[in-house]
Amino acid sequence: MIFKNITMLDENLNVKNNMYIGIINDQIDYIGNEMPEKEYGETYDGKGKLAMSAFYNAHAHSPMTLLRGYGENMNLQDWLEQKIFPFEDKLNEGDIYWGTLLAMAESMRYGIVSSTDMYFLSDSMAKAVLDSGVKNNLSRAIVNFGTENVKALPSYDEIGRLYKNYHNAGNGKVKIDMSLHAEYTSNPETVRVISEYAKELGIHMHVHISETQFEHEACKARHSKTPAQYFNDLGTFDVKTTAAHCVWLEGEDFDILAQKGVTVATCPVSNMKLASGIANIPLLLQKGVNVAIGTDGVSSNNNLNFIEEMKFMACAAKVRDNDPTVVMPKEALYAATKAGAKSQGRDDCGALKVGNKADIIVLDIDKPHMHPVHDMLTNLVYSASGSDVVLTMADGKVLYQNGEYKTIDIEKTMFETDKSTKRILSEL
Repeated sequence: MIFKNITMLDENLNVKNNMYIGIINDQIDYIGNEMPEKEYGETYDGKGKLAMSAFYNAHAHSPMTLLRGYGENMNLQDWLEQKIFPFEDKLNEGDIYWGTLLAMAESMRYGIVSSTDMYFLSDSMAKAVLDSGVKNNLSRAIVNFGTENVKALPSYDEIGRLYKNYHNAGNGKVKIDMSLHAEYTSNPETVRVISEYAKELGIHMHVHISETQFEHEACKARHSKTPAQYFNDLGTFDVKTTAAHCVWLEGEDFDILAQKGVTVATCPVSNMKLASGIANIPLLLQKGVNVAIGTDGVSSNNNLNFIEEMKFMACAAKVRDNDPTVVMPKEALYAATKAGAKSQGRDDCGALKVGNKADIIVLDIDKPHMHPVHDMLTNLVYSASGSDVVLTMADGKVLYQNGEYKTIDIEKTMFETDKSTKRILSEL
């Protein structure tokens, strides 16, 4: 495919008009302001459109599409214990497959081509991801409330099976990460063992850290350490780690994350909806931490609208600091694209650059709410809507275009997820 006469955001997030972008197989082969002589096949007329890097969701629980709108207006601990955990206890492999597929459809609708996922029954998730054509950093969350040897847990065996069967499957579309759910759902020995396992396999880590004040202070009471200090001392950050939320970081936490190269996946909509708080994004950026954006699960969001997530990220930071100059549009766009790709170990993704993977979204910018254009980056973060995405391409393949899902039977997917939800509710 070749995009012609299209506005684009280049690898440095600069706006360029009347550009040509040529795609061969899964890569960007040409970017220029003239039609190339090489034949690229299908031509896409970009008049009134903008091409940019697709989005990378740095923290998700994709099967939780099945819990959208279930368990509302509750604090996190009550929400988990009274609503989420009982519902999840009823999930089977079919539920997980269809719930994940629904999330992949919603993701591509909103321009997300890759998610960093944490859940269970992960074989079904991997199958859904591969069927959809998107990408995923998939991890089986380890939970060990008691003192049981973690290596005796079925979840531990699941990690090894996932790694063997799916790591780098689909020409690298699926990557298997390690996951410690959180400090409050495990114990120090579990953290040590799982951290060593990640080092042994040479894979990334995914963990919740300091999401709520209750979690943060309870960790300090148990261990005389913050969650960031606790995981660091147990070796968790010795591999590339994505730490979700990080709302209640304090003191040397910021320096630890910066020094260890930890990515913070901020989830502004979920954190505000659950009244967990607002992460100190300006200080994280000041410290040089790679800050990416996550949606969390749609059970606490309640959608995967990533443009909305960028706007909330920037606005929440301004409110938190009482300073309208913090988190500029370019920083929000970087967090949604390159920072997310970097957190997933996808170094050839996240920017429109020759040689990079052709992960491209097209937005219709010829709409009333996108005019006039004093600054396109400002319009993209504050004026645009997820519904402006009209094309989503991953690895050079168009997955969504103008309401059509190229790889997913959307009617069947919605039917199956509704059926799963009704069955589970009848069993509770």
